[in-house]
Amino acid sequence: MKPLYLTLAAGGVAAALLAFGAVAPASAQKSGEPQAKTPANWSYEIRNGRRVPRGNRVTAADGSWREEVRDGACVTVRTMSASGEYRESRECD
Repeated sequence: MKPLYLTLAAGGVAAALLAFGAVAPASAQKSGEPQAKTPANWSYEIRNGRRVPRGNRVTAADGSWREEVRDGACVTVRTMSASGEYRESRECD
């Protein structure tokens, strides 16, 4: 008959190997794969679990930008000047 401390040691080693085997694949997935991106042909992006319309944004060297978002028959144009002035207009056909 085996002594009690050998039985406990063998059981502890087996439990440690089992626990490490269960944790190792999960940690490998997180570090090895990049963040999933929304496909390019979709008209929206998913941010924080919500749909956000995707726009065509053009940024100038001075920091100003212009973005157009199409939503059905309507087009929303958002502009930000280099001085920080924000303007948004919507035109529906």
